[in-house]
Amino acid sequence: MKILGLTDRDFVHTVIKKRPRDIHKGDCGRVLLICGSEEMAGAAIFCTKAAIKSGSGLVYTCTDRRIYPVLQISVPEGICKSWDKVKSDLSQYDAVAIGPGLGTGGDTKAMLHAVLSSYDGPVIIDADGLNAVAAEPDLQALIRETRAKVIMTPHVGEARRLLGGQAADGELSREELAAALMDKYRSIIVMKGAGTIVALSADEAYINTTGNPGMATAGSGDVLTGVIASFAGLGMAAGDAARAGVFVHGLAGDMAAEHVGEYGLTASDIADYVPFALKELTI
Repeated sequence: MKILGLTDRDFVHTVIKKRPRDIHKGDCGRVLLICGSEEMAGAAIFCTKAAIKSGSGLVYTCTDRRIYPVLQISVPEGICKSWDKVKSDLSQYDAVAIGPGLGTGGDTKAMLHAVLSSYDGPVIIDADGLNAVAAEPDLQALIRETRAKVIMTPHVGEARRLLGGQAADGELSREELAAALMDKYRSIIVMKGAGTIVALSADEAYINTTGNPGMATAGSGDVLTGVIASFAGLGMAAGDAARAGVFVHGLAGDMAAEHVGEYGLTASDIADYVPFALKELTI
């Protein structure tokens, strides 16, 4: 895998611009987030809030009915949906994200199978979605064959699980893990960590220039998933959405850390600072 350069402000300015004065919510993307569970309501909250604060016009969160009240109170701008209501017409969504807080049981695997089998837009797979893929050879094959534009967002532990025995010794670097994942899954790989690597192909990968150690906190990855999904839903190419999403997520974390420090930085702080990061980038 060849590292071509950095994801920096010069790049982000080419894909994030000021909005036209006559824009309306229908122009800003319909995003479907399949996330959260009774035990992990926070994952749905972070993902939904991040997508809304990143500019999506309509955000639909498909989650456990038992956490609808929590989600609707925490992020009233989001729209709660059941899987039964969304699975029959996934084509109405401009981007789909799946995995944060879902668990790795049969329902998660079935939803992944349905999305990858019938949807041809951008699909972001994170967290329990990745863990479900790691445990299911049929899903691994489907990712390689799907018409969807798949973006996978693993941290090092998830990457090793996705590679199985190939990475069992723990000696592969993050760059080597990203290259191996791309070779196995033929997808865009966001290899999270300090200097997140976004690999678009065997010949094109970039290192991110934002972020700080305080972002190593629960829920931070859920926020990133929401940001990338929002950007993909806004019409960015999948690779651009991945690179810009990682940059904006890191910039929001940097701006939040300036005010609260790195030790107390939370996923909620990162999500809350996403609009400020976007404002700085579009002045």
